[in-house]
Amino acid sequence: MQWKVALLTASDKGSRGEREDTSAQVIRELVEEELGGVIVDYRIVPDEQDEIIAAIIEMTEYYQADLVLTTGGTGLAPRDITPEATLKVIDKQVPGLAEAMRMGTLQKSRRAMLSRSICGIRGSSLIINLPGSPKGVHECLMAIMDQLPHALGILSGQLGEHNE
Repeated sequence: MQWKVALLTASDKGSRGEREDTSAQVIRELVEEELGGVIVDYRIVPDEQDEIIAAIIEMTEYYQADLVLTTGGTGLAPRDITPEATLKVIDKQVPGLAEAMRMGTLQKSRRAMLSRSICGIRGSSLIINLPGSPKGVHECLMAIMDQLPHALGILSGQLGEHNE
């Protein structure tokens, strides 16, 4: 199955063209090489809750992405609000994915415990908040990559919940 994936970068500097979006490049490579997914939408928005919310809604409803991967805005800075925006649009959380990302990366960086990433479901789309750094994106995605096909299969109705 080729999964439809949308990428959303939350970055004030990136949205103004002042910073290259290297994290999205890492995500794109991992999605294509490890997941076999196809990117159906990609955009950069400023760290503004309304813009993040609108982008996630459009990605899940208009583009019907199976998976929405966000990067940026998951830290402790005052403008880091991606998790709060995500909480406003999801139907339910999938805390195990966020926990696995933190646990998997904590061994590499003690700062992983400061991540506020949220993972959840909107309709039949899985939404995962990733950190803003290319290294953090790679480590977090690889910590959960082996479970994404199963999760997406369940959400899409292609797998039963208890298929091994």
